[in-house]
Amino acid sequence: MTRRRFLTTTGSAALTGYLSLIGPAWAARPGIEKAGQFGELDATAAGGIDLYIENREVLVGGRPGRGIAINGSIPGPVIRMQEGKNALIRVHNRLSESTSIHWHGILLPFTMDGVPGISFAGIPPGETFTYRYRVRQNGTYWYHSHSGMQEQLGHYGQLILEPAEPDPVDYDVEHSIILSDWTFENPHRVLWKLKTMEGYYNFQRPTLANLDDQMSAIGMSLTEAVGKRLAWDRMRMDPTDIADVTGATYTYLMNGKAAHENPTFVARAGQKVRLRIVNASALTFYDFRIPGLPMTVVQADGQNVKPVETDELRIGVAETYDVVVTPPDDRAYTLFAETMDRSGYARGTLAPREGMSAAVPMQRHRPMLTMADMGMMMHGGMQSMQDNGKGGMDHDMSMPDEHNMADKPHHATIGSELPTENLPDRIAHGSDHHGPASITMAQTAYRRIDYPGAGLGDDGWRVLTYSQLRALDRPYGRRPPTRQFDLHLTGNMHKYIWGFDGKKWSESDMISFQYGERLRINMINDTMMSHPIHLHGMWMDLYAGGTLDDNPRKHTVNVQPSELLTVDITVDAPGQWAFHCHILYHMEAGMFRTVAVVRSLKGGPIDVDA
Repeated sequence: MTRRRFLTTTGSAALTGYLSLIGPAWAARPGIEKAGQFGELDATAAGGIDLYIENREVLVGGRPGRGIAINGSIPGPVIRMQEGKNALIRVHNRLSESTSIHWHGILLPFTMDGVPGISFAGIPPGETFTYRYRVRQNGTYWYHSHSGMQEQLGHYGQLILEPAEPDPVDYDVEHSIILSDWTFENPHRVLWKLKTMEGYYNFQRPTLANLDDQMSAIGMSLTEAVGKRLAWDRMRMDPTDIADVTGATYTYLMNGKAAHENPTFVARAGQKVRLRIVNASALTFYDFRIPGLPMTVVQADGQNVKPVETDELRIGVAETYDVVVTPPDDRAYTLFAETMDRSGYARGTLAPREGMSAAVPMQRHRPMLTMADMGMMMHGGMQSMQDNGKGGMDHDMSMPDEHNMADKPHHATIGSELPTENLPDRIAHGSDHHGPASITMAQTAYRRIDYPGAGLGDDGWRVLTYSQLRALDRPYGRRPPTRQFDLHLTGNMHKYIWGFDGKKWSESDMISFQYGERLRINMINDTMMSHPIHLHGMWMDLYAGGTLDDNPRKHTVNVQPSELLTVDITVDAPGQWAFHCHILYHMEAGMFRTVAVVRSLKGGPIDVDA
């Protein structure tokens, strides 16, 4: 073969391969449906509903991928229920592996909670499981698989529970907004990569090559920038560790659609539009805003809150927010959900008719963690890091003043009523280093309920924080707790081990809650990452600086780096329940506990069938 013929032949082959990649995927694979074609079902209607779980090839962003569909779609159908009625849902497993559905945030018997190995055995291949429970609440929630990594493959959908009483939220039209992340990789391989190489998907790290950009971004001299980099290296940390998995592999979706597919939500000028926003991601936090249109937050995690107007909100994995907006004119507005690490975004359009679009905002610079995120700056003081012999800070720093600081962590306190207002704003870590599963931790954790999060608050826009959330009405069961304990959120990013109190789920014992008690948990984040913590079966009353009358009630709370976050729980649900970080990869890597509701702290779990 001559050189000319070789170049012509190989060039043609390369061009053909390239065109096959950039050409429309459906042209080569006729009959494949696009993701995002989901319907709506009523689980409290006569006869109930049927859900069919199966592997299916779908077009995600125009590219074919194999996922897990519910009734043929990713996401699954929106499921409605009526408060006060009985839900009946038959789930048919057409997969070659066991599956499940967990009804996230729903109060129900633990045998209906859908967590294999804890509340039931799972749904074997080819079999059907029937969920039955009475609907005891209202609001916006969601559902998803609790089996392996199926959630990452599309096994999720939204729940809307209609109130039995008149809805306090006034609106003319509503739309479901389901945010998620998708990878064409096998999620088990994604987890393997994270365990094999720390920061595998982090292509935004500071390097010598981009030192000029770093200096410009943080306004520092060369000496200062290098010094800051060395300080992080001594701690064996990276200030760009915002998200474990990034846009390097993720496609970010709104209602199953990639940003260029631009899903449209129709509303006319002057209409009050209720957006029911669910973050059904496996890992991604989103910063949600509608440029030019203020949002009024009316629900958080399905619970009515006193309306608060804002321009932007950060929605953690598994959280839900309902907002009301009123377009003043007949034009398009962009629904913009930017990832917390700024590696991508999901996007849709609110408009009076299909086919319209508005300008898409420019993505902001990715944020960097600060020493405050490591608990090293607070109230003007600098603090040392405990390094557990693993390479933490090797020089002394001045300690903060002791104002309003707890003497030591409350590992377990039982007795009289605990205070419910003006709680300590920080807590000393203590001498427990939690072993190799937690290589560094701040000596002090502090409350951050009024901190919007890394990368937010510097744009001149109003950003929602937990400190702004107030329950619309006093939730039932509110009373001061009489027992408390501290729970440390721990991790070793280099080995990709996550857990509570330095232990993975496989190494830990059950956590005992006593039936009927009012319990307080002080969550202390020893890691440099945010963790959305979810308790099954019971509400968490979040201390947000309010009172027993108005502190918000949530099913998932985002605990920010070096944060002390307090929740109170009315233990009113017998059984065994899951308690875990809702970042799927953290949960799979060990950040999970089983909660056993017991009659006595000295006894075993309650037999709920007795």
